Amino acid sequence: MMNHIENLSLIVTKKIEAPIEKVFDAWLDPAILCKFMLPKSGMPCPAVKLDPSVGGRFQIDMDVGEKIIPHTGEYLEIDRPARLVFSWESPFSAPNSQVTIDFKSVEDSITEISLKHIRFLNEESRDNHHGGWINILEQQAAIM
Repeated sequence: MMNHIENLSLIVTKKIEAPIEKVFDAWLDPAILCKFMLPKSGMPCPAVKLDPSVGGRFQIDMDVGEKIIPHTGEYLEIDRPARLVFSWESPFSAPNSQVTIDFKSVEDSITEISLKHIRFLNEESRDNHHGGWINILEQQAAIM
């Protein structure tokens, strides 16, 4: 049994110049998701498979050079266009790790994303994920 720190979490926010529905839908469209689900810029598009329904699962295989790192999870809540909640499973995640993304329209074509990721193995894992999520939201903003 791996030890993990139950109360470790992170929150990342980003304003994206695009309508809320377009920003939300990008998270459930594999052709768009693969363009921004990159923990570092310049990485190749990951292989993405998803079943965008509550109880449906996703798989994102990130190519990090010498190896492929699988990220999987289950959609726990899909409330278009306000909220998306899913479990987050990877070789670096704690049991019951979970991501909640809240979408808020702040102007006609500006959407604010607030991403909260809870439960990490340790502070280093949390910090690494924090950097990854920042890059992912930056890249989503760039392609919208």
